[in-house]
Amino acid sequence: MSDKFAVVFPGQGCQFVGMGADLQAFPLAREMYRRADEVLGFELSRLCFEGPEEALNDTANTQPAVYVTSMVLWALLEPQIEPLRSRIACVAGHSLGEFSALTMAGAITFEEGVRLVRRRGEAMRDAGRASPGGMAAIIGLDDAVVEEIVAQVAADGGDVWVANYNSPGQIIIAGAQAALAQAMEMAKERGAKRALPLQVSVACHTPLMSAASERLAVALEETTFRQPWVPVVSNALAEPLSTPAEIKAALLRQLNSPVLWTASVQRMARDGVGTALEIGPKSVVAGLIKRIERNMIVQAVTDKASLEAFDATILELGA
Repeated sequence: MSDKFAVVFPGQGCQFVGMGADLQAFPLAREMYRRADEVLGFELSRLCFEGPEEALNDTANTQPAVYVTSMVLWALLEPQIEPLRSRIACVAGHSLGEFSALTMAGAITFEEGVRLVRRRGEAMRDAGRASPGGMAAIIGLDDAVVEEIVAQVAADGGDVWVANYNSPGQIIIAGAQAALAQAMEMAKERGAKRALPLQVSVACHTPLMSAASERLAVALEETTFRQPWVPVVSNALAEPLSTPAEIKAALLRQLNSPVLWTASVQRMARDGVGTALEIGPKSVVAGLIKRIERNMIVQAVTDKASLEAFDATILELGA
């Protein structure tokens, strides 16, 4: 097996009240949360540690909360990873997590990332209010069957699209509520094990986010992107990107086109990645990776306990 490994980051949905609170034992963590609070002009740190849950789950707050907590975990873990830096083949993040990956890769600074994900979250929230929608998980159907269902509902005039190709047998669809309900019912009729609405009011990664794309485009143009020191696998393209122009275009495309997570992980495997290390408030993508590439070794760092228990030799097992 290859000795190369990837570092990956989860996206929205891994947030919870209390995340990052145990990391306050570390001065570096306290300093990074303080810097984020200063950039945003409000106590994001308190929202992470104490809630309330409803405010934390507002996408305009969720996105910087997940991003900051992920980057704090990375900063605390980085000294242990540094000796193995030459073996990092690529980095990637699921949806919002791509901004964490870009920061780790040096394409944007921590403060720039905080501003960007806050503006992205605000734009998505406002687009969701203007064009209400939702998302649903379809479990146990082949991709092609879900695509057929979505095409049929769309042919009937419904606004619904595939939003996330998460792993074989797990697809997220998104769109207007009536079209979403119709697609879920059809999925059950076609043999889906489950068709579950998600607790979101925004149809992420669909054309309903076009207004958000316009606002994100402005934010991206106002941000200086740099050449990353390691390739970043794009959600929107499932390809490693290395130039600022490619990265900005892919981030913009990501808002209203599907997250190609399955293809992204398959691309990593083809490029020789034998191990994946997930860093974020909860382990989400590690499980998806195991369903996509069963032979890939996965490990997650999510809190103080897993950080202190981390053993870099797990990354040697792929060698």
